[in-house]
Amino acid sequence: MIFKQKTIGQLIGPPKALISTTNRDGGLFVFVEGGVGRKRGIKVAVIISIKEKTFVQEGRKTTVLENIQLSIAPGEFLTLIGPSGCGKSTLLKIIAGLDSDYDGSVEINGRSVTVPGIQQGFIFQEHRLFPWLTVEQNIAADLNLKDPTVKQKVDELIEIVRLKGSEKAYPRELSGGMSQRVAIARALLREPEVLLLDEPFGALDAFTRKHLQDVLLDIWRRKKTTMILVTHDIDESVYLGNELAILKAKPGNIHKVMPIHLAYPRNRTTPDFQAIRQKVLSEFEKTEDLEYAEGSGI
Repeated sequence: MIFKQKTIGQLIGPPKALISTTNRDGGLFVFVEGGVGRKRGIKVAVIISIKEKTFVQEGRKTTVLENIQLSIAPGEFLTLIGPSGCGKSTLLKIIAGLDSDYDGSVEINGRSVTVPGIQQGFIFQEHRLFPWLTVEQNIAADLNLKDPTVKQKVDELIEIVRLKGSEKAYPRELSGGMSQRVAIARALLREPEVLLLDEPFGALDAFTRKHLQDVLLDIWRRKKTTMILVTHDIDESVYLGNELAILKAKPGNIHKVMPIHLAYPRNRTTPDFQAIRQKVLSEFEKTEDLEYAEGSGI
């Protein structure tokens, strides 16, 4: 959780930039406006420390991410926003263990992440369901549905994602929103410690998108899974997250980390919601100004 400096108590060391280190004493790295501190005795779910991530294309080296430092407490819902090309999806793939070609480290509950594993669930923008399998078979994936324990978990998840009655349906019989709910259930089956979502609702219509946002919040409330969601939608980032990180581009790094001090369930029409939305928008626009200035040599 992110606290303002006046509320976090005694910090370990003076506030500096938005950084963290990979200590192993279980302390929480507390992001504050203009600094960072650490309060002992509170666990950290995810520690991300990326010095540099580059791509080489046609002999030309491009730095995509640089000096990314984030710490996320268990059960937090972090939303990531930033301009196109700032490396949001690349960052998510690194956390998932899908990309290990970078200088830095990622830890989940004290374990180094170098390859994909059951501790990281990943949901793409496309549902990626197997067309020849039913809803319940897609959720079970390679696990045996005849196993009573597996069947019980699958049935529970079908209930949670609100697909009761569609267990035997095939992907061709589902709407886009229903298919994405199947993908969410599949990612949750093995009870990941962190659920990573790469614009999971980006291809959906506005009504379905809002409905699935509420479904996701219900899952988060029930399962208490740490979630990291990438989105281009500022409203979505404020509606879902209890903390929000804004990335800037060229190279991608953290522009600002902000708390979202709004109770759930949230109402987009309230003055408090609109005030936070405007603050996020103002910070987001600064990243575009920075990108323009850097690109123009100013």
